Amino acid sequence: MGTLRRFEDIPGFDITTDVLIAGFGGAGACAAIEARQAGAEVLVLEWSSGGGGSTALSACEMYLGGSGGTKLQRDLGITDTTENFLAYLNACFGDNGDAERMRAYAEGAAEHFDWVESLGVTYNRSLFEGRDVVALTDDSLMFTGNERAWPFNTLAAPVPRGHLAGGAGHDGGKVVFAAIEKKAREVGAEVRVDARLIGLVQDRDGRVRGGVARIDNKEVLIGARRGVILTCGGFIMNEQMARQHIPKLVEIGRPHGNPGDKGDGILLGVAAGGNAINMGEAFCDIAHYPPSHLTYNIFLNDKAQRFINEDVYIGRLGIYATYQLSEQIYMFLDNKHFGRPDYVENTEIVAVGETVEEVERDAGLPEGTLQETVAFYNRHAANKEDPLFHKAPQWLEPLVEPPFALVSYRLSEIKPHIFTLGGLDTRPTGEVLTPAREPIPGLYAAGRTAAGIPRSSRGYGSGMSVGDATYFGRLAGRQAAKAPAR
Repeated sequence: MGTLRRFEDIPGFDITTDVLIAGFGGAGACAAIEARQAGAEVLVLEWSSGGGGSTALSACEMYLGGSGGTKLQRDLGITDTTENFLAYLNACFGDNGDAERMRAYAEGAAEHFDWVESLGVTYNRSLFEGRDVVALTDDSLMFTGNERAWPFNTLAAPVPRGHLAGGAGHDGGKVVFAAIEKKAREVGAEVRVDARLIGLVQDRDGRVRGGVARIDNKEVLIGARRGVILTCGGFIMNEQMARQHIPKLVEIGRPHGNPGDKGDGILLGVAAGGNAINMGEAFCDIAHYPPSHLTYNIFLNDKAQRFINEDVYIGRLGIYATYQLSEQIYMFLDNKHFGRPDYVENTEIVAVGETVEEVERDAGLPEGTLQETVAFYNRHAANKEDPLFHKAPQWLEPLVEPPFALVSYRLSEIKPHIFTLGGLDTRPTGEVLTPAREPIPGLYAAGRTAAGIPRSSRGYGSGMSVGDATYFGRLAGRQAAKAPAR
């Protein structure tokens, strides 16, 4: 992968189109729609036997807001200004985020909801106010990130932004992608499955003029008069790349994505002179809820010390757990708040006792550490305070009802889900950039092939990837379609 052919060295193309798209997931399909509607001829290559990618595998709680609120938010009486949405995104990813990209998304996400709904996706006008990863109800709006947790709730007004297809539950991605795929085919995009882009064709001036595909086990040269869009997904299924860039997470976690997340688009873009950025960042989760009442309990490292407010999203908890000196993570709980997480099946009770001291001793923790941690937490929780990590008052109750238990969330045992958040550096409109941030003519990228809006598990929320992929896929399609034909 990463093959590069010089345009001047090939005798001609076997197939020619205006816009060539590699990957028929959410980003690629949306790019195809926009490029076709702008008048360009479009050919989409999909390496598997059907489209969908990671979008179709997700629950697709598309993360949207701004502009006063999406139509769904406004219909429920919820206001979300563009500046408030942008403030939240900056709180999530400001250290390594792309300011121009976040601004574009905050300004365009509400219109993007209208666009998705216009495809025939049904969104019920109801809000799920509880705490869950996916609302298994008919509600279509929910909180899916850290909006209500510290420090985010001090930097932006908490607003629910997870837009979930009505009644779809965990199958929201299938519902949304089916509508996108139908539209792409209706507008005339040609889709070839079992076809993998394995190289790019670039002229001596650096312009990408087409690609080399493997179709029916033969190499096929495809010319692209206006441009090539790489929407091949991330690289979590490429073991060599994953071990190079996120070695610690690979050792403890399980890859989460579609089989096509081999890094094809990233490697092709780099071969053409593009710059891969944010490659050491990845999503990593500990799905400690539902049930929501587990949020009352506390998470500890191997020194019996808390390290985070437990009302955060699963991705923030997961990545902060990996920052601890040991992979041994515990949940301490009392009888009133006892339970097992719905999405983590292999947690084990390591100690039970009528007193905290007994649990501490049976677990082999340093003498006094657990007792001091629990006593400090309980003293302040009784007053609805958490001076160390500022867990929201609604989740603060002293853990005082025996018996007490310590449950292991050892990372290598629970195997958190991981997927990559690095990719090609691009403009919001998709142009792939060199290390000097100069655009490579004729080359675009979107979805997880590009470094998108979500660039750290610390601020990740469900629906951010699919929102980013579909929205910026559309922008890349439009931009490629209006490029001068060569």
